[in-house]
Amino acid sequence: MIPLIAWIGFTSDGHVEIFGTKLIGVDAENGRRLLLTIGYIAAVMILSFVLRGILRLLLHNWRGKRIAFWVRQIIRLLTTIIILIGIISIWCGNSGNAGTFFGLFSAGLAFALQRVITAFAGYVVILRGKTFNVGDRITMGGVRGDVVALGFIQTTIMEMGQAHGEQNDDPSMWVHSRQYTGRIVTVTNDKVFDTPVYNFTREFPYIWEEIRIPISYKDDWHNAERIILEAAKELTVKIKDLAEDDKEELERRYVLSVDQLEPRVYWRLTDNWIEMSLRFIVKDHGMRSIKDAMARRIITEFKSAKIGIASGTYDIVGLPPIQVTLGDQPPKKPS
Repeated sequence: MIPLIAWIGFTSDGHVEIFGTKLIGVDAENGRRLLLTIGYIAAVMILSFVLRGILRLLLHNWRGKRIAFWVRQIIRLLTTIIILIGIISIWCGNSGNAGTFFGLFSAGLAFALQRVITAFAGYVVILRGKTFNVGDRITMGGVRGDVVALGFIQTTIMEMGQAHGEQNDDPSMWVHSRQYTGRIVTVTNDKVFDTPVYNFTREFPYIWEEIRIPISYKDDWHNAERIILEAAKELTVKIKDLAEDDKEELERRYVLSVDQLEPRVYWRLTDNWIEMSLRFIVKDHGMRSIKDAMARRIITEFKSAKIGIASGTYDIVGLPPIQVTLGDQPPKKPS
């Protein structure tokens, strides 16, 4: 039996030789560089792990979650950059080799990793443009929900349902309100270049909501409006006070005029009833509870005031003559 060492050997210039065939690029020097690369990457990853562990100890409460998120992003970016610089320094001995390496590397990435590069570019745009942050409620790539994680390539969203007026939007949901569905959805960051990103919470963590109530022409319209307004003011008074400072900052930063924060009822005449649209401001989370409380309060007050909620009705004003035939008897003439 021929020993293994007879098959594998080294040439005079240090290259590996198998069965008398010289392997180009496989030599003692490259082996040393490979071991150095593995050790370098391991050392940088251990240092990154230690820094993230220290971060978790220092910022473990809920107030430090946003700060911890951005620090983690910085650590990940620096780790990636340091590893790339180290690998290039180890394997490229001079500037000519480095230039060749970068040229080949860029060409390969441009051809094989187009979507990945675009997704990473989207990640940079999200961070640089402050498009959204972890905890923001957004719509991105057709997905609605709260951002729970942001990576180099993709964004992770806790999906939420759709309000009544959004049920025709794609994809349709079985949860008929803006509450969690329980599904975690990942969206690639390149969507920021293809579709609009709707942010419910950036700069101004409040949204305007509406409730439409049909009132019969026979009822007391002004009393109905008073009941609706009182219910809205009572349940949103604290929200209005909290939103004043954010409103002023929003107007200063973007040079725009924000709609009034006080609840207001708008009337619209229809063929069957007066449609009263209640417009009011709520926080980006918890709006369903407030709308539920308003509905209960309004229905109770309407009942006490003997005001009904209008609905479509039809009056039958006449019927055509009816003829009845029994067996072989001729039909009777209508009386």
